[in-house]
Amino acid sequence: MKVLVQGAGVAGLTAAFELATRGAAVTVAEIGHCLGGNASWFAGGMLAPWCERESAEQPVLDLGRDAADWWDVATPDEVTRAGTLVVASPRDAGELERFASRTSGHRRVDEDEIAQLEPDLAGRFRRGLLFPDEAHLDPRQAMTVLHERLAAMGVEFLFGTDARQVSGFDRRIDCTGMAAADHRLRGVRGEMLILHTPDISLSRPVRLLHPRFPLYVVPRADHHFMIGATMIESQSGEPVTVRSMMELMGAACTLHPAFGEAGIVETGVGIRPAFSDNLPRVEARGSTVAINGLYRHGFLLAPAMARQAAELVFTHEPMELA
Repeated sequence: MKVLVQGAGVAGLTAAFELATRGAAVTVAEIGHCLGGNASWFAGGMLAPWCERESAEQPVLDLGRDAADWWDVATPDEVTRAGTLVVASPRDAGELERFASRTSGHRRVDEDEIAQLEPDLAGRFRRGLLFPDEAHLDPRQAMTVLHERLAAMGVEFLFGTDARQVSGFDRRIDCTGMAAADHRLRGVRGEMLILHTPDISLSRPVRLLHPRFPLYVVPRADHHFMIGATMIESQSGEPVTVRSMMELMGAACTLHPAFGEAGIVETGVGIRPAFSDNLPRVEARGSTVAINGLYRHGFLLAPAMARQAAELVFTHEPMELA
């Protein structure tokens, strides 16, 4: 079976892997001229289904529970399984209790254990929550490794190509996100910073709770850190705003004052596609299967969506378009 995957973001790459491992002849068409530049490129890479349950529905936990295992198989050595640490300043202790009440899969940690887990945070927080079964990866590195593995498996990549102009396939998988012709989608803008400072080391993602400016810090290689948290109901791809920069940097300095001297390596904006319920969907229409609405859970939920799409491709006869 010949399958065309439209889009080389995280949804497209994971779908291509699932299809190729099941024996399909897969081609990926990407309108961009190289890997990256889409919302996936600016993701945090947190595989944190239990933490995400704080503000997401139960399906996010159910679908994302095995994501770290999937990425371990698809991109060996790229997943770090060190859990997630959630902390709050003493004045925001109520936020920590609220977070704990809305989530599971955690245990409480005191000041001494926080210092053992993250020595550079010693003495800064009295209480926290550790989610030991969570993991993280570097999205750009993971996508690059997955792209290389797919190419080695015989998957053809057509960069700089409009998939609508490509024919000769039995099935199509539409993974074009906001570019899809789906009026039900809305864009949710996320802004991020990548900072560099040799003065801080972290072993796992750290979430700082705050009633107005919640923050997550995800460690990357060589003392680089991805800083994020903004969710703005907007499809604007304009650069990071001054307000967001100030809020993110202020929260980062609350986590550790050394972030005040960090170098700003990069700022970025990604527009995440979302349906009204913020849950993803895999839908078949004619010979096309669409994966969309991953919202802020791209790397967490893409594997489960890719499996569903592959099952549809191999178990359902295509129907004529209505």
